[in-house]
Amino acid sequence: MATTTEILSALKQIPEGYLNIMGYVDKSEVNGPGCRAVVWVQGCPRECEGCFNPASWEFEINQLVAIDQLAEDIIKNPENTGVTFSGGEPFWQASGLASLAHKVKAAGLNVMAFTGFTLKELQSESAPPGSQKLLAELDILIDGPFVQSLAINSPLSPVSSRNQKVHVFNPEFKDQISWASDQIEVHILKDGDRIVTGYQGWLELT
Repeated sequence: MATTTEILSALKQIPEGYLNIMGYVDKSEVNGPGCRAVVWVQGCPRECEGCFNPASWEFEINQLVAIDQLAEDIIKNPENTGVTFSGGEPFWQASGLASLAHKVKAAGLNVMAFTGFTLKELQSESAPPGSQKLLAELDILIDGPFVQSLAINSPLSPVSSRNQKVHVFNPEFKDQISWASDQIEVHILKDGDRIVTGYQGWLELT
């Protein structure tokens, strides 16, 4: 498991104004309320048993994307009402995601994130750099690591394990926590590749 020092060193490889991501879809209905884009960031040190996205663990550069371009891509889809940050661990790229969130919120979209940290940890002095900035931009936060022994497989649950919590920072969304952690969504790309997402936060590129 990578140490904080090793993580911060790896993150220095990311140029200013860019994010290192694992994947992106510009339209999803199973990763939060309404129709929304989803950004899966690269890098997470937890290596949780039963993790849905083990390919996201490494902090090496995967796909570098310009924040301005990503914001433009998200905003230009007229069906999108928001964007969800998943991973990987979004809060290890909190500053870049806060910048992205600010841009899309200025266009009227909402922002949600999944994290393996607890909200209390993110509010502490030991939180990853930029955590407070990202928290300030969020409408909804799902916090806590996935714990396989506490797994939930229910069409009535928006979280994947019982330790996780839904924090609604924007009261507008208090009655919109209606997606389920066991839904599946398949995207067929122009080149024939498929992206399977939604099942307990799982992302598969085939």
